[in-house]
Amino acid sequence: MRRPLRSLAAAMIAAMLSATLITAVPASADDRPTAAVSLGDSAASGEGARSYAPGTDQTGVNQCHRSTASYIHRTTIPGIDETINLACSGADSANLLIGGPGQWNETSQADQLAAVATSHDVELITIQIGANDDPGFADTVLECVIRWAVVFGPGCRDTIGAEWPDRVEAMRPKAVEAMQNVRQVMSDAGYSAADYDLVIVSYASPVTEQMRLFTHAVEGCPIRLADAHWGRASATPMLSNALADVAAQTGARFLDLSRATEGHEACNRFVSSSQQWVRPLTVRVEQVLYGIGGHLVQESFHPNARGHDQIGRCLGEFATSGSAEATCLKGEDGDLHPQS
Repeated sequence: MRRPLRSLAAAMIAAMLSATLITAVPASADDRPTAAVSLGDSAASGEGARSYAPGTDQTGVNQCHRSTASYIHRTTIPGIDETINLACSGADSANLLIGGPGQWNETSQADQLAAVATSHDVELITIQIGANDDPGFADTVLECVIRWAVVFGPGCRDTIGAEWPDRVEAMRPKAVEAMQNVRQVMSDAGYSAADYDLVIVSYASPVTEQMRLFTHAVEGCPIRLADAHWGRASATPMLSNALADVAAQTGARFLDLSRATEGHEACNRFVSSSQQWVRPLTVRVEQVLYGIGGHLVQESFHPNARGHDQIGRCLGEFATSGSAEATCLKGEDGDLHPQS
């Protein structure tokens, strides 16, 4: 009879010990700070908003131009302890791949995200990517400026408009791959898809045909009115629609910014410059010493700090809404809000 008693006693002790261990180490314990993280290109980094973070505005060293005023830092979400900006001006989809090319002596944004996903409890990731792939958004704007200067001949809507659909379509699989890599980073860090929100953010139109007929160029928008109309009404929405498809294909939420700056674009004649949410053609005087080049006008036609404030407000409201998709539109109060 002693053997069964000893076995029973051992079983009871084991059960008590197991219960003690379970009580001592709660499975849900996580003392890491919660975080919202932004990835992507200049539109996400805060190019044009200025107030660039130390080390990200060094000519020839690092010009990611991560602004402390970028929309991720203007996003208010209950329960989020920190906002982290990993986006870098000039990034394309390849810069979001695991082990992919980095920029300015940094590792890829996916690899940087892997470190953040370990040190923080990441609850939101926003991605704004694709414009620097085949669409070549910055080069397209430059082409429009050149066509304005030529005076005679076709506008950029004619030289680029016909090939724009093919450019956007070629971008789509690259953006999908970038999204899949971000998903993989999070999975490798121990997250399930339900542990965080992944949001694709599209792009806002920088200019509008609602400019003064004869003086818009000297005000900082040397673009033909017809070309500006094409960019606002055709090119930007087409890119946005493609990114909506990328979101659907990768199980992400989608925030449409294609009309976010409506009525507040650069050089819009119906509002003062202090009410515009986009920076017009801007030359950084300190860059002149380094010669003529892309960095000289790098900030041009990007949302300014006011624009980022508005986008950040809309993003915060969208993040907490639970909606799968929404468009940032100006409400009766004059501010951007997500509308499904």
